[in-house]
Amino acid sequence: MTTMQLPARPAPAGARGSQHKAVARTGLYAVLGLNVLIVTALFLMVPSGNLLIALGRLMGLYGALAMAFQLLLVARLPWLDRRLGMDKLTAWHRWVGFTIFWMLIGHLVFIIFGNAGDEGPVAELVRQATELEGILRALVAWAIIMTVGIVSARFARRKLAYETWHFIHLYTYIAIFLAFLHQIVVGSSFRNSALGTAYWWGLWGFALGSVLIGRVGLPLYRNWKHQFRVAAVVPESDNVVSVYIEGKDLDKLPARAGQFFLWRFIAKGRISSANPFSLSAAPNGKYLRLTAKALGDGSAGIRDIKVGTRVFAEGPYGAFTAMHQTKPNALLVAGGVGITPVRALLEEMQGHVVMLYRVSDPNEAVLMRELQEIAHRKGAVLKLVTGSSKVLTANGPLLGAQNLAALVPDVMDRDVFVCGPPPMTDAVLASLAEIGVPENQVHAERFAMAS
Repeated sequence: MTTMQLPARPAPAGARGSQHKAVARTGLYAVLGLNVLIVTALFLMVPSGNLLIALGRLMGLYGALAMAFQLLLVARLPWLDRRLGMDKLTAWHRWVGFTIFWMLIGHLVFIIFGNAGDEGPVAELVRQATELEGILRALVAWAIIMTVGIVSARFARRKLAYETWHFIHLYTYIAIFLAFLHQIVVGSSFRNSALGTAYWWGLWGFALGSVLIGRVGLPLYRNWKHQFRVAAVVPESDNVVSVYIEGKDLDKLPARAGQFFLWRFIAKGRISSANPFSLSAAPNGKYLRLTAKALGDGSAGIRDIKVGTRVFAEGPYGAFTAMHQTKPNALLVAGGVGITPVRALLEEMQGHVVMLYRVSDPNEAVLMRELQEIAHRKGAVLKLVTGSSKVLTANGPLLGAQNLAALVPDVMDRDVFVCGPPPMTDAVLASLAEIGVPENQVHAERFAMAS
């Protein structure tokens, strides 16, 4: 292990408490809970017939509510994203997706068996599909959601290329549209109650409006307003390059250190691909900077981008920012490509900062000179920790609880921001939990995107 330490300076008095995540999380739960109560009340207002049909109706209504909530989760609304983070919203998106999957299975099974006579459920299914308006559309929507649910399961997801999985996933929007048409035509709580009709139109309008604003309106507006272009492409090492992006009125772009964008370079062969890269420098109103390592075809080709190339940027995204700092001082832990958002955070973070930069080999320490300059200027402590996460030190594993506590004795009094490869991040989070660092002081974000 190699350690490099620079002089520290006292932290400013007082802590900046932050309840943003708790407020956003509680707000989402409250909104969902209130809507569950409303949907249940609407269900009870309309007689359902036998028990199976009643269960089928109720599961269909809950499935429709989950679809609307799903749209809200994938809308990429800035207010939610900045407080919860794209990875948290994506995790909820996954669980809500499987809730929809099982609700719609129950809806179909209970409705068909509840209406089946002597001819049996298969004949009843054929009768409804061929004789009742809207049922065939509903079955198509059901089949699409079943397919998306199956390919999203872990065993199937591992075998599919991301592009294939993503393409199939986009059909969910068609399924939701068809399901809504089905609800308009045959939904009893929609058709038989003026209150129900107003509620469902309002719910679906809000959900769809959120998607149009977050996924279409905001990106188009921001790119029209800021006119992003490549200003410079600067090699940082043999396989790492930084790209400087200029534009109009960048001081009005609501971006913070630690966030990321989806970058789409308007050049031949690159328009169809959008790459998620974090800002590797704190926004300064003059330019945005991303730093990429040649890990795949997308990032490897960035070194060949020409100066002046137009850029379509979606974002900023992510809750990995100083907005959530609860203590006056902080510990930053970075490894691998995680160094880019952490480097930006080091530049912006207030108070006394300790930074641990873990690399397998000192020669892999990208942006090290910049880190040293920033640390010196801010009076931060910078420690370069080398070796595998499993390397044993005098205090146990390199990223184990005892060694982490030895490297940063006052870790309990700091907010901890962690970004790096999943194994490293998991090891650090486990160590922090073992030490007893409160959960609200620990901040880690994995850059996953909900479709």
